[in-house]
Amino acid sequence: MQVQPLHPLFAAEASGLDLRRPLPPRALAGLVEALDRHAVLVWRNQPLGQDEQVALARQFGPLDLGLLKARRGPHRLGHEALIDISNVTLEGEVAPREHARIVSTLANQLWHSDSSFQKPAARYSMLSAVVVPAQGGDTEFCDLRAAYEALPEDLKREIEPLRAQHSAFHTRLWLGDSSVSEAQREVLPPVEWPLVRIHPGSGRKVLWVGAHATHVVGRTLAEGRMLLAELLEHATQREFIYRHRWRTGDLVMWDNRCTLHRGRRFDLSQRRELRRTTTEDVA
Repeated sequence: MQVQPLHPLFAAEASGLDLRRPLPPRALAGLVEALDRHAVLVWRNQPLGQDEQVALARQFGPLDLGLLKARRGPHRLGHEALIDISNVTLEGEVAPREHARIVSTLANQLWHSDSSFQKPAARYSMLSAVVVPAQGGDTEFCDLRAAYEALPEDLKREIEPLRAQHSAFHTRLWLGDSSVSEAQREVLPPVEWPLVRIHPGSGRKVLWVGAHATHVVGRTLAEGRMLLAELLEHATQREFIYRHRWRTGDLVMWDNRCTLHRGRRFDLSQRRELRRTTTEDVA
């Protein structure tokens, strides 16, 4: 495996492995080591079938269904563990702007870490590009390790003991999704995480924020939300961001434990179809 850095702080382009085949133990260990260091790995010209993508993800641990745990129902893809990151309906057509799928498309444009709203949260995500629009629809990543290290010392001390609550449906409700039921909330109740965590892969501290965070425990709603907004603004400054411009056949892998990501705007009348697999953060 060869690795070429794409950003001064994190993210790299990887090559030299055929991810459609089972990875030998040495190659798998090398890939994990590269993710520990770079957090985001870009693989060009690695088109994966649905079975191949699921098989690849399973080599890294149990698969995480995320919101699908609470939203069981018809599934457009052949595997329940494949998360459909698209603006495409069950019938295979581009969804109109008022369709429920568009809420998920827009929610993905907020800075977040996959499944930070549950325990265990997510470890790795793997996103495969099947159809990309002619313009827009990039994905941005930010390094939460570098963001923490750049905080003023007094702010580091202030947030060290603090915890924030994360909720699965916070972004959906904020975007006006009125379909969230009490039964769904019971399947994925809110969880608490420290604002400062240790990234197991690198041993570095992480500024653990994102769009799923609803409030800071022990502070007023207003004060806590202002703090979360300030920290998120800090973490997503340009110097901490790698922007990926998709090509069909790309596979991007990232470590949710030390990054945030978001999709970027695109013409919603154009087809954008990506498929994600995610693994749980278990030892």
